[in-house]
Amino acid sequence: MPVSALPSGALESLLAPLGLRWQPVPDGAEIPGSYWGDSEAGLIGNCLHLRADTPVHSALHEACHWLLADEQRRAGLHTDAGGSDTEENAVCYLQCLLAERLPGYSRARCFADMDAWGYHFILGSAATWFAGDSADAQALLRERGWLPLASAAQQMQAQTE
Repeated sequence: MPVSALPSGALESLLAPLGLRWQPVPDGAEIPGSYWGDSEAGLIGNCLHLRADTPVHSALHEACHWLLADEQRRAGLHTDAGGSDTEENAVCYLQCLLAERLPGYSRARCFADMDAWGYHFILGSAATWFAGDSADAQALLRERGWLPLASAAQQMQAQTE
């Protein structure tokens, strides 16, 4: 599902309170900071670069890389967010949690989009991984204050006010 299919302002309303901004990219133009190229989201510093055809799951994924990075890493983010395999799993888990908070999107749709894109999980599908093989991701999210999600979002919002 492309970001253009979301209600106007939905993505900004979710991400801006967390300190992340986004920059629209003209149709057909190369997306700055995109690791995968094509229509995939780009990340430079605290700015997400998106075209109308950028997949929502890609926008959420790159946003979650920024959210999980410490301040030093955030300042230097450009194209490759880096991080460990466990952090990558935590990014995937957090993007699925945030999907529920994005009007016009859902966790089920995020799972389907991740599967269609080609995310690879030992248990097969993204939904099966999320439900049964994500303990490492959940532990890292707890360690960094992102679980439970409601209190983490409130904490981030308080830091940006």
